[in-house]
Amino acid sequence: MIAILLLGFSSGLPLYLASKAPLQAWLDQEGLSLEAIAAVSLFGLPYSLKFLWSPLLDRFTPPFLGRRRGWLVITQVGLILAIAAMSLQHPRQALQLLGMNALLIAFFSASQDILVDAYRTDALEPAELGAGASVYILGYRIALLVSGSLTLALADFLPWPVVYLLMAALMGVGLVTSIFAPEPAMRDRPPQTLADAVVLPLVEFFQRNGVAQASLILLFIVLYRFGDSLVKNLSTPFLLENGLKFTQTEIALPGALGIVATIVGTLAGGVVISKIGVNRSLWIFAGLQAIGNLLYFALALVGKNFLLMLVAINAENFCAGLESAAFVAFLMSLCNHRFTATQYALLTSLVAFSRDILVAPSGKWAEAMGWPLFFLMTGVLALPGLLLLPFFAPWNPPPVANLPPTDKDKA
Repeated sequence: MIAILLLGFSSGLPLYLASKAPLQAWLDQEGLSLEAIAAVSLFGLPYSLKFLWSPLLDRFTPPFLGRRRGWLVITQVGLILAIAAMSLQHPRQALQLLGMNALLIAFFSASQDILVDAYRTDALEPAELGAGASVYILGYRIALLVSGSLTLALADFLPWPVVYLLMAALMGVGLVTSIFAPEPAMRDRPPQTLADAVVLPLVEFFQRNGVAQASLILLFIVLYRFGDSLVKNLSTPFLLENGLKFTQTEIALPGALGIVATIVGTLAGGVVISKIGVNRSLWIFAGLQAIGNLLYFALALVGKNFLLMLVAINAENFCAGLESAAFVAFLMSLCNHRFTATQYALLTSLVAFSRDILVAPSGKWAEAMGWPLFFLMTGVLALPGLLLLPFFAPWNPPPVANLPPTDKDKA
């Protein structure tokens, strides 16, 4: 559990550094346009494509530390070097070079995510899954608190290159953990050929769900959190110089509280899911997330108001935590345990595609529509995902007795 907590921290730390608030704030400070700042989300492309190389990490084993820890050490060394290299960048003079560096961070970070998910799945017994998931999320959210809020506060007193060097040093937490953590016992025979590692997980997913329903599920995964992703992509420039002109220090505390609100929302979501099930939680939490987004609409109408900003950030993050709990539970329910690493990587790649790629034009949309109408649109975008739910996650799922018997039941 200690290893999973620390690996969760290591997994969450690079996410914002490559394509979110710290990098956006740095570019905003350098005077780049809102369109350029919003396009930073494209640097997260490797998170959308990680399913392409996840079979390699299942198929091959490094000659040291084992199948999971060996690859973890390789990716974490790469992350330390790539994050440290950001201290050498000059956004105004060489934005393309900075973008390449950010892409490298995102590639190693996405690879680390694959491995941490696989480590967690391999190491935990069935009775430990709930506790292990909570511990992992705790570590992950603490890392987001550090890389998303602490960096903004530090940047008011230190140059951004120094801030990135400090974050590179913190990645040592994951490296030390990977070296000394226990290697999970191998429970199932790994794929014996690269072709098996690539093909079988995809074939099994579509055969189990049917082509039509599987396609709707994949579309739902892309759309379900799209509105929330738009808010998160532009919330920092909206609050800073391109919007309400708060200082980095003024938004650091609300941002930190927002991470806490996300943790509380995630834990509350787990309790609610245990009471009403995954399907109904998906419906209810999507509606609540739309309401959370509309608080930014209210803030855009009112203008600079610290109290309303505090409420908007925390309410939106709490609702995002609720929605995340249901969504992650849904994604886990879609995976066959024989192919958990590759199938989960595929599904989360679609999540990243929505979060990082589809939101790239959001800067143009905000400039064309204005902030109030833009945030109103993010609330409305909860509808497409809700309209797909009846096809595979109805409000009243069929009772267990009516479900097709499993192989175990037949036996």
